[in-house]
Amino acid sequence: MSRPSILNARERKFILLVGDMLIILTSLNLLINYAIDKEYISIGLKVFVFVFGIFIYSALSYILDFYNLEKVARRRYVLSQSVYITALFVFLVFIFTVFTYDVSFWRIPLISFLLLTPIEVGLWRLFFSNVFKIIPTTKNVFFLYDESSEENIKDYIDKINGDGKNTFHKVKLTFGIGQIYPLVQKKAFVEAIQKIDTWILNVKDYDKLPKDLEELLLNSMLRGKEIITYTSFYENIYEAMPISSHHHSFYELLQLKNKKIRYLQVIFNFLVNFLLSFFVGVVFVMVCPFVWFLNLFFNKGPLFYTQERVGQHGKEFKIYKFRSMVVDAEKEGAKMATKNDSRITPFGRILRMFRIDELPQIISVIRGEMTFIGPRPERKVFVDQLNDKLPFYGIRHLFKPGITGWAQVKYKYGEDLEDSIRKLEYDLYYIKNRSITLDLRIIFKTVTTVLFSRGV
Repeated sequence: MSRPSILNARERKFILLVGDMLIILTSLNLLINYAIDKEYISIGLKVFVFVFGIFIYSALSYILDFYNLEKVARRRYVLSQSVYITALFVFLVFIFTVFTYDVSFWRIPLISFLLLTPIEVGLWRLFFSNVFKIIPTTKNVFFLYDESSEENIKDYIDKINGDGKNTFHKVKLTFGIGQIYPLVQKKAFVEAIQKIDTWILNVKDYDKLPKDLEELLLNSMLRGKEIITYTSFYENIYEAMPISSHHHSFYELLQLKNKKIRYLQVIFNFLVNFLLSFFVGVVFVMVCPFVWFLNLFFNKGPLFYTQERVGQHGKEFKIYKFRSMVVDAEKEGAKMATKNDSRITPFGRILRMFRIDELPQIISVIRGEMTFIGPRPERKVFVDQLNDKLPFYGIRHLFKPGITGWAQVKYKYGEDLEDSIRKLEYDLYYIKNRSITLDLRIIFKTVTTVLFSRGV
């Protein structure tokens, strides 16, 4: 007998979101109807407050990773972060209301909005996490592979099982195509796969699948089982491309042959670069004198550090940064910076902590050699090494390099070849799925990286 259908991650997030929105909208409705003088109440006001409230709440939720199911499953997170984030939201709405309308401070509905909304959201999320501890949330996986995947089979299984991350998938059966063929007609095997929720296939040539196996896969689909490729699984769960799996052609992986001009994306990129160039430019001009002055005492030497980097179409350009390392940091040859690099000065470490050292890159953006969002530009000496070892590395140079990007906000500071491989997976994901929504996610995540001093 097969297991009941399991809600996937998106469905669970949707249920969580619906509960949050019902509580938020109910609280906002009470605030409008009872805490604001009657003469101000109108349909237009309600619509505006609802839209404003949902926008603020959604932005805070995304920036602070409020819908991370791994965190939601932890009771400590639910009781602390839920109350914290919702309290921050109601405080912002309260400040907006105070400066916009005549608020009656002594009324109970206002107190209810300020104090009870965070508690209500926290209790709802606690209920949500407990419910999904009772009902099954992890999908049993049948991993099917061909002979070309055998040497990396452990890595594939580790990625499906989580490798330190809760993917809500667990490999129960693992077979190569050659191994599974004699078992297809056996009763014990057929009974075993009844307990499987998802088939994950890592096969180079699907045309060579045995007919009996194709029929088994089709019957599984008709019974409501999920049939996906390893690449699709990896892309959905990790939001990156699995470059260790070579079962996809260049065009299939990146979908470049169907590339269309997205006019909204072009307009959005222009506005982002224009607005952020102005804002970051002003910050750069204001910060520059202070960095120069402090350099005289704590980081003696040149104010700026210049370096050749590889940009769009493989052309080199000069990048500018506030110097954060000792003078002649690479007298022994070029090497990647590490987390506790001894070449970084104490003052330079502060500059890096708050990303102040990155501000002069605005010069390259203004000159048109960089953009704000894109793959991180790398030095030619490292590009040559990585091109020899990593497939598709040169694809990064299809677009202008960026000050921030998907790889920068999703992965730690790159220190070695292994880190470069992981960051390339995120760069390829960005190139394939480039959109306004993804760019907004990068901007929000960049804000949290700067505010909370994450990374090197």
